[in-house]
Amino acid sequence: MQAEAPLRATTAQPRARRWLLAAPAVLFLFAFFVLPLFDNGMRSVVGAEGEFTLSRYVALLTDSFYLGVTAETVLLSAGVTAICVLIGYPVAYFLVRKAGRWAGLVIFLLIAPLLTSIIMRTFGWQVLFARRGLVNNLLVDQLGLLSAPLRLTNSPEIAVAALVHVLVPFMVLSIATVLQGVDARLEESAKILGASRLRTFWEVTLPLSMDGIGTGAILVFMIANGSFVTLVLLGGGLQTLPLMIYQQFNTTRDFGMASAMSTILLVIAVFCLFLQLRLVRRRGA
Repeated sequence: MQAEAPLRATTAQPRARRWLLAAPAVLFLFAFFVLPLFDNGMRSVVGAEGEFTLSRYVALLTDSFYLGVTAETVLLSAGVTAICVLIGYPVAYFLVRKAGRWAGLVIFLLIAPLLTSIIMRTFGWQVLFARRGLVNNLLVDQLGLLSAPLRLTNSPEIAVAALVHVLVPFMVLSIATVLQGVDARLEESAKILGASRLRTFWEVTLPLSMDGIGTGAILVFMIANGSFVTLVLLGGGLQTLPLMIYQQFNTTRDFGMASAMSTILLVIAVFCLFLQLRLVRRRGA
């Protein structure tokens, strides 16, 4: 019995040290993440005279205008995600199976857009597609294909293209990570047994890489769901929740409604994280 007491003391000391090491990170997260979220949630349920109210959430969940804004936000994010899957999967497959010694260059080209300021990237799209930008100058002045410049900026199509431009790397890297774990001999075995390249991809490679597609889709969807700067500068009339939150803060000064919209956006993000957690658990099973 006397020997057990020192043993408990020695095991308790490392635990206390671990908590002390984690304390700065825990305090930082509590002060700059938990408390702001709590304050934001309280603002959304406090009325003009300090009373508790759910009227803002009722409006967001029942009013056709706000439902349309939420639907447009989700549809925009889903569309960007689908395009990233279609573009990113071939690139990821090439990176893992075909790139060889050029893999480092491909990865650099993928990550390069992420190393540039989002404002600079967005203005770059404006330089390319403005009425007197490079594309219109080429079509009108250099090639003479058009008599007047096209209106290409401030359109939903350009906004989607700009979002895809910066979010494709997340999709490619997520899929490539999973594809690296897929044994190429499985594909070779399918071809030896008589399967065509298309059938081998459809029945062997694609099912084994679905986890990477799922993870990349969740990441891209979450980031596109909260995108703001790109839509402000290139949105062309798009109405999404981040833009509405900005308007509520800076134009109407309705902080309570902005907080309620932020909470709805947070719920969508948490749902995506829940899906990702389920996916990770299934992969680990």
